[in-house]
Amino acid sequence: MALRVYNTMSARKEEFTPVEEGKVRLYVCGITAYDYCHIGHARANVVFDVISRYFKWLGYDVNYVRNFTDIDDKIINRANELGMDSRELAEKFMTAFDEDMRALNCDSPTNQPKATENIDQIIDLIEGLIAKGLAYESEGDVYYAVRGFPGYLKLSKRNMDEMIAGARIAPGEQKKDPMDFALWKAAKPGEPQWNSPWGAGRPGWHIECSAMSMRYLGESIDIHGGGKDLIFPHHENEIAQSEGATGKPFARYWMHNGFVNVDQEKMSKSLGNFFTVREILEKYDPEVLRFFILSVHYRSPIDFSEKNLEDARHGLIRFYEALKLVEELAAVSESESSADSISDEDEKAWEPAANMLDNFREAMNDDINTALALGNLFEAVRAVNRVVAEKKGEGNPEWLKRLKEFHSRMLDVGRVLGLFQSSPEAWLNSMKTSGLEEAGLSVERIEALIEERKAARKDKDFARADAIRDELAEKGIVLLDSPQGTTWKKK
Repeated sequence: MALRVYNTMSARKEEFTPVEEGKVRLYVCGITAYDYCHIGHARANVVFDVISRYFKWLGYDVNYVRNFTDIDDKIINRANELGMDSRELAEKFMTAFDEDMRALNCDSPTNQPKATENIDQIIDLIEGLIAKGLAYESEGDVYYAVRGFPGYLKLSKRNMDEMIAGARIAPGEQKKDPMDFALWKAAKPGEPQWNSPWGAGRPGWHIECSAMSMRYLGESIDIHGGGKDLIFPHHENEIAQSEGATGKPFARYWMHNGFVNVDQEKMSKSLGNFFTVREILEKYDPEVLRFFILSVHYRSPIDFSEKNLEDARHGLIRFYEALKLVEELAAVSESESSADSISDEDEKAWEPAANMLDNFREAMNDDINTALALGNLFEAVRAVNRVVAEKKGEGNPEWLKRLKEFHSRMLDVGRVLGLFQSSPEAWLNSMKTSGLEEAGLSVERIEALIEERKAARKDKDFARADAIRDELAEKGIVLLDSPQGTTWKKK
């Protein structure tokens, strides 16, 4: 199955064909650097990180550009509120964003340009639009004349007449039509400014992405990405600017990730259900958050909640436990094994593991369906757990070979998803011990109680043994008895 992606422009899945064979030019809108990034930012960047990684896995040469908006009304207003220089504020939050993305195991893009580093390109683009009659200067501001671009609203599929009926010209704006948007804003006292043919000022929001995309990727790119909230007006305006300037299609495919809800409500600061990545990572391992994001198809809404994060944590634990079991079995010398035939029933049960790479490729080729890909991997893990539980890998070199192949393929798939790259033993231990301090426990305290319970059972003091089990259970610790002894895990 060839790779197919959902194109917002055509509103259907299309087979992916790059502008230039063997190469992918990908542009994703980055943050406006005035605050710490939130779960919505995390989702967009994890999604497009996986998309970039998957193209590389398929053998493409990927040029991935993600910008920083480091000059904007929001940045200036926030800086004024905090009594900071706007440049200093933007640098602070760009640095914080990079830290958050590293924590989430997102690869750095090929280029990560800033708007303020591309002022000359922005001015050149605006001059070209004015020369073509698609933009006009008005008292130091420059506006894009929307009615001059026939394709306006083709991405969002909105109705121009309805948009015009609801549009208003805000106080201080000098535009001719309420639908027109700013390309350049005249300087105001105390604001950052640059010289231009229209006087001192700064760029509008939308123009920077057109300028940077064309500078680093060329006039026509393969994929333009971002959240659904950017379809209008940001991406719509990018199309008008870029295609108006070049007369060429701006992007072949427009890919947008879905919204994030919090406990089934839209996330917003006004509702008090707004979470930054840093707040989430104080309680959850970064890989758990990444796994949670990928457990839902990127175009679907995703519901952020404590329960769903806990479900993601338990799901990730299952994968790491399977990898740990296989690593332990692989330590057995094959020279000490003897071959046994593999039954048809065993072959059938092993199919999800045998076909895991093909199944992964098929899921990802269907519009980057990470949810289906993870579901298929769970089926492979079930097959592995069955082999381990029935001790088929002990003493059978063929089964041992298959288990090792599973391990290698899991790590290969994990490199695309940005998962499963830690030492299973170390990662599982970190899951086991996280949160113990809040429960008033430590590993040493738990082990001491297990020894006390062992002694109580030996003395037939079953009431005390049960009391210890109940005490630990109340604090989220489950005891697991086996012939080899007692171990523990967190609920």
